[in-house]
Amino acid sequence: MIPYISVPSIRRERIKVTVLVGHCIVCFFFVQRHFFAHSPSPFLTAHMSIKATSQSTTESACLYHGRKAKERLQVLVVGCGLGGLATAYCLGQAGHDVTVFESSASLGEIGAGIQVCPNLSRLLIRWGLDRILQEKSELDKPSTFSYVRYNTGQQVGMAMLGEKMTRDHGAPWYVIHRNDLYEMLLSIAKPFMNLKLRAKVKHVDPTIPSVTLESGETFSGDLIIGADGIHSVIRETVVGDKDIPLAIPLGDVAFRTLIPTQPMLRDPELRDLVENPRLTCWMGPSRHAIGYCVRGRTEYNMVMVKPDDGSTYSWTAKGDVKEVEEGFQGWEPRFQKLVSLMPSVLKSKLLICLPLKTWIHGAGRVALLGDACHPMLPYRAQGAAMAIEDAAVLGNLFSRISHKSQIPTLLKAYQTIRFDRATSMQTGSMENRTLYHMLDGQEQETRDVNFRAALEQAVQEVQTGHNTSSTSSANPWADKAKMAANFSYDVDEVVERWWESHGTEVRSRL
Repeated sequence: MIPYISVPSIRRERIKVTVLVGHCIVCFFFVQRHFFAHSPSPFLTAHMSIKATSQSTTESACLYHGRKAKERLQVLVVGCGLGGLATAYCLGQAGHDVTVFESSASLGEIGAGIQVCPNLSRLLIRWGLDRILQEKSELDKPSTFSYVRYNTGQQVGMAMLGEKMTRDHGAPWYVIHRNDLYEMLLSIAKPFMNLKLRAKVKHVDPTIPSVTLESGETFSGDLIIGADGIHSVIRETVVGDKDIPLAIPLGDVAFRTLIPTQPMLRDPELRDLVENPRLTCWMGPSRHAIGYCVRGRTEYNMVMVKPDDGSTYSWTAKGDVKEVEEGFQGWEPRFQKLVSLMPSVLKSKLLICLPLKTWIHGAGRVALLGDACHPMLPYRAQGAAMAIEDAAVLGNLFSRISHKSQIPTLLKAYQTIRFDRATSMQTGSMENRTLYHMLDGQEQETRDVNFRAALEQAVQEVQTGHNTSSTSSANPWADKAKMAANFSYDVDEVVERWWESHGTEVRSRL
């Protein structure tokens, strides 16, 4: 048996974002102007189910080198999830007026963990959330990604996280409670948006463009962004299909739960999962599970995937712990103990959503974002990250607009920049599913041999302090080329390069 290897975590130095001279003066004026212009109304305050993190808990951030759009747009964002909040913040920072429509009566996210990989943490740090991100997740910061056999608990693979992520990719890897991330984004987006709750969009006119609510109210603007998730109303306008286009049942169902860690600490077999924070992936025939600590190691987040039984697509549907017990019979003792501690579970059918032909309506004033256009399977921890990267691209591009006639061109640029990136993540998620769900046999044994080789390489790197020359691995979290492509990616740098090549063409479209 290969024992679990704990790698001590070295407190990292805080990553500082270089900004232009005059940063503080510009930021103070901009935040002050928007804060007083968009203070929460009594309606908003009365219906919010969560308390937003105070603006004082974030460091002020001015994006795009302080550049503001010469043409101020009225932007309508449909959906106030993570992607919608990020969109409101980025477009607000770009100098636009943003109205966000949320069908729910209150704000918040269903309780679950989320991995904040370096490509996402890089943006959050750039947006001034470094300090609070550390406060919320430093105790839970995983040192490794550990792969174990489903029936024995034997470790067969490991990828180094912790400080190695910061060294290799320029930003850290965190895990966090999803609602904590939501509150962080809300705290920075709130000064830049006019939020309308209980505002369900029933009709979209893409030519004006405008949205009509279930209440009968109609709101017009210059640009509509559909950040309203996999059941998007805006997508129907863009692609002409009410249902999820090209959605194919995967044959899997996902269960999610949060387990209090106090009883885990009292159990000698489970204590190590709390005291040595790491991502643990149990790999088994046609199913897998991932677990890690959140909220200062007070809760243990678990996601378990097994063959589907005809469940529906909903991230809020309640499941039955007995179904988990039956679906994971024969798994190792630690896993069975974790199941016995589960207070409840949520369940959701998983779907393969093939890439859409377009994210933009032909009139060039309506576009999709996040799960509305590229839903992700939960096998590579990139669903929220891709939506937030989308928002960052929109903000950066539209900070450069000088005339409304440039809107269609900039939306096409948005899709050009984002389409291949999002599609590659969708493909990578499917590849991970295949890897995790191998049936016992020759193929699985070959996988485990390759995983062990990556583990030995990771240990050698820690012991010697030097990276090896090998760049490929059967373990996707240890493959240096894949990791660099996924996590060293800086979406703002990508936009800058695009603008260097095409900016003159955009400026000429007046």
